[in-house]
Amino acid sequence: MENTMAAMKVEDFSVPRELMVSTQLRARGIRDERVLAAMARVPRHDFVGEEFRSQAYGDHPVPIGQGQTLSQPYIVAVMLEALALDGSERVLEIGTGSGYQSALLAELAREVFSVERLPGLAQSAKNILDRLGYHNITIILGDGSQGLAEQAPFDAIIVAAAAPRIPPALFTQLREGGRMIAPVGPGYAQNLQFVRKQHDQALVANLEKCRFVPLISDPDFLPGDE
Repeated sequence: MENTMAAMKVEDFSVPRELMVSTQLRARGIRDERVLAAMARVPRHDFVGEEFRSQAYGDHPVPIGQGQTLSQPYIVAVMLEALALDGSERVLEIGTGSGYQSALLAELAREVFSVERLPGLAQSAKNILDRLGYHNITIILGDGSQGLAEQAPFDAIIVAAAAPRIPPALFTQLREGGRMIAPVGPGYAQNLQFVRKQHDQALVANLEKCRFVPLISDPDFLPGDE
């Protein structure tokens, strides 16, 4: 009986998850079927606190504690679609947060390394991801602005926190031809920037307006920038 009730509880979220994909993603132009399928599979509600589960599939960010948020589903989809992952990639994620985006990356890429500065979030995300059976993710506690040089180069990098400019260490850790997506701009509003590394130069395109929590570095990796 307990297992039956648990299954019913999980299934209670299938309808809002399907609606999220159809009305928030497809309807706004997300076309990557691998991204859409991953977002239809991953139980977003498992990555938020019990008090926010009813909001998990809403068209807005959701608090996850310690001043951090789980990004709006559409913004997550835009970032993932821009990376055009085919399943062969090694990906670096900056800002594990709740682990939701990490799970999506695990569905879309071969191997994921995720750097989180806050120990509580890192441990919570690891617990959820382990419970859900994601074994191609490594979570590292550290300063995301410095990336993860010991595992570089990466095919793709996704940054889930805002900075005044792309941290130089992250660009260095991209392989030639690699791509990165990051929110860039001041604290009150940013642009999602798509960066491709070509002949060791950054080719940059602005995608969507967005608003992310700031990327915190210790020491500050951008002295004097606001």
